[in-house]
Amino acid sequence: MHSEEIIIADSGPLIGLARIGLLELLPLLAKKVLVPRAVWMEVTHARAAAPGAKEVAVQAWMEVEDVGAGTVEPLLLFVGQGEAEAIAMAQVRPGAVLLLDDLRARKLAERLGLRRLGTVALLGLAKRRGLIAALKPALDALVGHGIYLRRELIDAALREAGE
Repeated sequence: MHSEEIIIADSGPLIGLARIGLLELLPLLAKKVLVPRAVWMEVTHARAAAPGAKEVAVQAWMEVEDVGAGTVEPLLLFVGQGEAEAIAMAQVRPGAVLLLDDLRARKLAERLGLRRLGTVALLGLAKRRGLIAALKPALDALVGHGIYLRRELIDAALREAGE
């Protein structure tokens, strides 16, 4: 992924990165970080008291956008509102990378031929770019903040990162 690309973020990765103090990686890895309105509302309003919500709410580099209902509605049969809006945004932006962790949303994005990246892969990319010194402390922090990561995913990511 080149720095000039667009990242379209879903709520899970935003919350996870905010909770471990690494939200600022996003504008370092992409020229533009887009957040669908439903995702923004879910993170900053619906769960305003949740850890990470305030950190997300104050980021000036995040661009919150509305998505046309017509493009979102068919996707709601498969995923929630936030994921549906993120996927719809990616459909009209060739080359954009969807940042999402939800398994059903990832499978749908894959079926639609969209580029996608999870939080763990994003952190691996940040390590390869020298933006974080090590991957293990970031993964341990996610788990410590109640973010569920499969053991196999953690092990594979650490192997790939040479840790």
